Amino acid sequence: MKVISFINMKGGVGKTTLATNVCHYLATNENKRVLLVDIDPQFNATQCFMSGDDYIDYCSKKRDTICNIFEPNVVKRISSVDGEIPCKERTFKDIKPLKIKDNLYILPGNLELFKIEISAQSGCVNRLHQYLTEINSIYKLDYVIIDTPPTPSIWMTSALIASDYYMIPVKADPLSLTGIDLLRSIIRQKNENFDLHVKCLGLVLMMTEEKTRVYGAARKNLETHVFWKKYLFKWEIPKSINVAEHQLNQEFILDSGNANVKTALSRIVNEMLSRIK
Repeated sequence: MKVISFINMKGGVGKTTLATNVCHYLATNENKRVLLVDIDPQFNATQCFMSGDDYIDYCSKKRDTICNIFEPNVVKRISSVDGEIPCKERTFKDIKPLKIKDNLYILPGNLELFKIEISAQSGCVNRLHQYLTEINSIYKLDYVIIDTPPTPSIWMTSALIASDYYMIPVKADPLSLTGIDLLRSIIRQKNENFDLHVKCLGLVLMMTEEKTRVYGAARKNLETHVFWKKYLFKWEIPKSINVAEHQLNQEFILDSGNANVKTALSRIVNEMLSRIK
């Protein structure tokens, strides 16, 4: 099992688009067993797989979300006679991800993560790593993709502790590029503080428009950067209204009729896999 966090501290760069489509591609075209973990309190990745009505129905049935990993193991039941009674202790293996299709699972996000973050204790940052280690004996996963929030937080830390690698989707514009050096510094600090060895798989340019001067300048900046030049992916995802429209209907790049974007995704996934050791 290889665990990869998709991470950027700027929103709107295509992070969730890339994370969800890589999951879908690995499960569909590579026949790999994949789990998507949505640890972003905005839970946009979850909405790529579930409509609003489906999500409300899912939660109304008390099915598991990312929040369950960070809650106490002992679930208590209230009795009008006996008061608060401990129920059967839940283990990580009792927290079940949702099966989307053959080979593809998701542990949905939840807005309630905001509440947990406020009261979280330091030990909680290790729980995602513990959870993935335990459930892998059941699900025999090839890859876990973690969609992270665009802010430094205990959720970003939890994702990095659980990860072997991280990917940085980035838009080809000056504002998007300015934060990646800071992100690298933060991740390096996390590696030191928690004795981690999370490796960068690379940067993927998203929503590109090749004929624009902004794109050309951004690409050149990265290709000549003393650090990032060796991590910049050769392939990139071009801008496409078609992709955005399909996302609204819980569909993916492979479902679209855009051959250029499909080819780009295929090449990015293959490039990513070639970098994993």
